[in-house]
Amino acid sequence: MDQEILNSYSRLNELNVSRETFLDFENYISMILEKNKKINIISQNTASKKAIIDRHIIDSAQIIDFIDFNSNTTTDLGSGGGMPGIIVAIILKNMKNKMNVHLYEKSYHKSHFLKEVSKKLNLNTKVFQQNIFEIKNIETGTIMSRAFKPMPVVLDLVYENFSKYKNLIFFMGKSGKRIFENSKKYWKLEYVEKKSLTSKDSFLINIKKIKKKN
Repeated sequence: MDQEILNSYSRLNELNVSRETFLDFENYISMILEKNKKINIISQNTASKKAIIDRHIIDSAQIIDFIDFNSNTTTDLGSGGGMPGIIVAIILKNMKNKMNVHLYEKSYHKSHFLKEVSKKLNLNTKVFQQNIFEIKNIETGTIMSRAFKPMPVVLDLVYENFSKYKNLIFFMGKSGKRIFENSKKYWKLEYVEKKSLTSKDSFLINIKKIKKKN
């Protein structure tokens, strides 16, 4: 493999990602850039290969250590163009892990794109073209929320609509600390934090239990 490609993903070295995974990432990027000419899979501001790697792939891949590998499924809320769901599915495939990644995306065009990517890359995914707020009693392992809805909305969604889950992962940006501290006024949370690989102002939150405060 081209050394320049490997260097692009150097921040993932600690995650022990295989060379085959990088090849899948490259194919995925090509599909995003091609489809983005017709519909907005990602923002035009990040529609370059370097930006996709830095802003989306590395950002998404860094949560792999938080995924519960003992579950049959993991769920991506509002998957959009597939970050983090497709990224996690690519890593799982190359780990030879059979877990199914559920991608919830109500947009027809984006859902269709997710199915195209999954088929081409032979990923173990299931795409739901549905509004997840209308689905009840969902069971899964890990739940992922990246650029979906504000934290309070997602906490309510998980509390009301998921009957069983192992953990909930949030990607938090510059205003994340303020949002998180405000959320803790209304929720009792068991969690751990992790600094982001992509920005000094960003961090990840891995929540094991959520409970409403009285």
